[in-house]
Amino acid sequence: MFTQSYQNILVGIDGSDQAMEAFKKALAVAKRNQGTVYVANVIDHQIYTFMSYSPLNQNIMDQLAADAKDLINECKDLGAELGYNKIEGIIAYGSAKEAMAKTLPEKYDIDLIMVGQSGLNAVERFMTGSVASYVIKEAACDVLIVHPSAE
Repeated sequence: MFTQSYQNILVGIDGSDQAMEAFKKALAVAKRNQGTVYVANVIDHQIYTFMSYSPLNQNIMDQLAADAKDLINECKDLGAELGYNKIEGIIAYGSAKEAMAKTLPEKYDIDLIMVGQSGLNAVERFMTGSVASYVIKEAACDVLIVHPSAE
C-alpha cells in the first residue's frame, strides 16, 4: 500500500482565520511525518499599489515586514504550545501566487502546500484572483485546500 510522507509543508499566512486553520492542520501533518512546516507571509506590493497605497514607501514596507514577523512568531508560539517546533518562517516579497506556487516550493523543496480557502474579501479576490486556485493549477507538488471548520 502506498503511503505519502510529507516532509516539507508550505502554508501561506495572512492573519486570516482560514490561514490559521491551514497552519494548524499543517502542524498535525508535519507532526505525524516528523516534517517541517514553512509558514510564509508574502508581501505583495502589487495589491497595495493597486489599492492606491502607491508608491510603497519604506515606512509601509517596514510595517508590513514587522506584521509578517508577528504572524510567524504567533505560529511558532502556537506550535510550541502544541508540542511541535519544526517551524520555519519565511517573509517573501512579490506576487503571492508565484511565491506560493513556484518560488518557495522550489527553494525549500516543498512536497505539500496547504492553503486556506480564501483570506481575501470578494473585492480583493475579484481584483487579484484566488491564490488557492492559482496554486492548484501551477504547483508542481501536492496541494491541500483547507475549508473553514463548522465551528
